[in-house]
Amino acid sequence: MTVNGTLLTEYAHRQKRMSDGDDASSEADDGDDASSEADDGGDAGSPAEAADAPTRSANPAEGSLRAALDEIADRLDDAETEADLDDVDALLDDAESGIEAAELPEQDEDADDPRADLKDRVTELRDRVADARGPYGTDVVDAVESAVGTVEDTEWTAAGRDDVAAAARAFRDAAAESVDVAAEGVDADAGDAALAALDAVAAAVDDADLDPDADAETIAGLLDAADALKAGLDDAEEWGDLETHEQLRAEGYYDVLGHYKDFPVEWAALKEHERRGNVDMILLALDSLQSEFMQRHCLEAFERMGKRGKTDASVAEMLSRAERRDQQAIRVLGKMAAAEATGTLVEYVAEDSNPQLQKATCKALGEIGAAEAVQPLANRLDPEGDTDDLVRPHAARALGLVGDARAVDPLVETLADDHDDDVRAAAGWALRQVGTREALEAVAERADARSFLVATEAEKAQRALDAAGATP
Repeated sequence: MTVNGTLLTEYAHRQKRMSDGDDASSEADDGDDASSEADDGGDAGSPAEAADAPTRSANPAEGSLRAALDEIADRLDDAETEADLDDVDALLDDAESGIEAAELPEQDEDADDPRADLKDRVTELRDRVADARGPYGTDVVDAVESAVGTVEDTEWTAAGRDDVAAAARAFRDAAAESVDVAAEGVDADAGDAALAALDAVAAAVDDADLDPDADAETIAGLLDAADALKAGLDDAEEWGDLETHEQLRAEGYYDVLGHYKDFPVEWAALKEHERRGNVDMILLALDSLQSEFMQRHCLEAFERMGKRGKTDASVAEMLSRAERRDQQAIRVLGKMAAAEATGTLVEYVAEDSNPQLQKATCKALGEIGAAEAVQPLANRLDPEGDTDDLVRPHAARALGLVGDARAVDPLVETLADDHDDDVRAAAGWALRQVGTREALEAVAERADARSFLVATEAEKAQRALDAAGATP
C-alpha cells in the first residue's frame, strides 16, 4: 500500500464529500436545519462536531495528509513484527513524498508552517518505529564486545580479576541456556578465562542467527544476562578504586620494611628499595606519590643509584620528564649515562634564556659521553656569544668528560684567549681529561699564568707529561 496511491486518495475523496455536504447544508432552509438538529438529538456545539471542525476547516490537502498520518500512527500501534514495521516505514516514505508535493497555502511569517508541522509528525513517527524495532542478536554481540573492551582496558586488582572472571562465567552459563556456547578457556587464568568466556558467547550468538520476531524472548534473556555482566564488571575492584597507600601495599611496596625510624613510611621504604636496587618499586612510588617531597626523593634516589638504576622503564620515565625540561631528571639521565637521551638534551645546549637548564644539560651530556654534543658544546665557549659566563665553564668541562679529540682546538683557544679565568681553568681541566700530548702540552705552557686555577691545571698537565715520558 502507498500513501499517494491509496491512503491519500481515500482521504482526498473523503474531504471532497465533506465539503460537498457543507455546501448542501448551506442551501437548506432554517426549518430543515431545525429538523436536522432535532433528528440528530444534538446541537452545533456537540463534542462530535467540535472534533470534526478542524478537519473541515483545514486546507483539503493538509487535512488529507494529517488524516493519513493518523492512519499510519494507528498501523504503528498495531504493528507486531519487523515486517509490520517495514510497512510503516514504507508508508512514511510515501507520506514524505506527499508532503513535498502537496499544494499547501502560503503562511505569514508569524503563522505556523503546515508543511513543517507535517514533517515533524513524520519524524516523530519514525522515531517511534526505531524504538519499536528489535532487540536483535547483534545488540547482544555489541554488549559483549563492550564488555571485552572494559576487561582489556581496565587495570584490575587481584580481587577485581577474580570478580571479572566470575561475572564472565555467570554470563556464559546464562547464555548457554539459550545458545550453544563452547567451553574453551574455562580452565585458563582469571583474565584469559573471562575473555574466552565472552568471546565464546559472542560467537555462539552470532552463529545462532536469532530472529527478532521468532526469538524475541531469547534475545531479551541474553540482554538481561548482558546487563548482569555489566553490573558485575562495574562492581569489580579496579586499581583506581583503591587509595594510594592501598595500591602500594597491594604491590608489595611496604614489604621491605621491618623496624624503621624515618617518616613518612613511604620515604623509609624508598630508602630500602634504593639500597636493594628495586628500580620498579621506586618507579611505582614516583608514579603513585605525587607530593613534592616524595617526587624529589624518588628522583634523588635514582640520581644516587646512577647506572645501577638504569632500566628501559626508568630511562623512559626520566626522558619523559626531561622533555618537559625537568632539570632533576636531566641530572639523573647523566648519572645513568643514558645515551638514549642525547638527542633531546643536545637541543637544550643552546637555550641561552635558561642558564640553569644549560648547566644541567652540559653536565649530563658530558657524563653520557655524547660525541654528538661536541660541536654544540664547543659553540658555547665563544666569549662573544650569548652564553652566560656561568654556563661556559660547564660546557668546557662537558667537552673534557666526552674526551673527543675534536674538542682540543676550541679548548686550547679558550685557554689562551678567554677573558674569564674560571672558563680558562675549566678549559685546562678539560684538556687534561682529553689527555693527548697536544692537549697536555697546551695546558702545561700556562704554568706562569696569572690565575692560580689555570696555573694549577698547568702544573698537573706537566706532571702528566713527565709521567708519560718516564714510562718506558
